[in-house]
Amino acid sequence: MFRDRADAGRRLAGRLMTYKDTHPVVLALPRGGVPVGLEIALALDAPLDVILVRKIGAPSFEELAIGALAEGEPAVTVLENDTIAQLAVPRDYLDREIKRQGDEIQRRQRLYRKDRSLVELHGSTAIVVDDGIATGATMRAALRAVRQHAPARLVMAVPVAPRESLESLRAEVDEIVCLATPDPFDAISLFYAEFAQLRDDEVTALLSRAPQARRRS
Repeated sequence: MFRDRADAGRRLAGRLMTYKDTHPVVLALPRGGVPVGLEIALALDAPLDVILVRKIGAPSFEELAIGALAEGEPAVTVLENDTIAQLAVPRDYLDREIKRQGDEIQRRQRLYRKDRSLVELHGSTAIVVDDGIATGATMRAALRAVRQHAPARLVMAVPVAPRESLESLRAEVDEIVCLATPDPFDAISLFYAEFAQLRDDEVTALLSRAPQARRRS
């Protein structure tokens, strides 16, 4: 469906051009959302930043999200309480994972932003971007973290997601832009010809290509 994340970002940008004159700010979920977000930021001539969020995985099965943690003051924690109850996840496990993922968020803040704070969002059109959505736990945490900064409008933009996940997130945003809602939906990677995992140095290199980074330099 998409050649790679950059291809997905260019296609999404075509659906977001109506926001070009509304003071848009693009916020990407690292790592996979950053190449998608860069293409949107370039098309809209908008600032690009990351919104740092980490999945909380189930014991012995980290790919299964039982919650998510996002940066903020205070940090935003989203827990999938039904899943946690079904799996009988111990409270001390949750506490350890929340601490561990919080430490990773702080590491990425230092690495990706250096000494900068999050880009100003008050009164802007905040466009939150990822390379796709599965359960929606990490995106929900990211959206709530962005909402703390009082943007005038909050838009979620993703190339691909299951319809039920989009519906579960609809109350969190003012608008959803999604290019495809395939059914059945098994994994995000299946909808990309190239879906390599990104390294931290690749993320920082992509961020350096964003419009506001070029203006600073």
